[in-house]
Amino acid sequence: MFVCICNQVTDRQIRQSVAEGVNNFEALAAELKVATCCGKCKNCANKVLREALLENQASQAVAFVHSGGAVLSPA
Repeated sequence: MFVCICNQVTDRQIRQSVAEGVNNFEALAAELKVATCCGKCKNCANKVLREALLENQASQAVAFVHSGGAVLSPA
């Protein structure tokens, strides 16, 4: 789904940015230019960012548990 029409940013792009290490709105805006034009998408972009951060944390926690608590190297 498009989150930012002005800059053609989708929720998938936001989630991918989080997976690659983006962890705050300023970094997201710098990388994808989301909410840098009219700003009407800022609330939605923030919501998708928060959801993606929570999903990322949850998947890291599951990986940690499944590894027996050992730190896994990125694949």
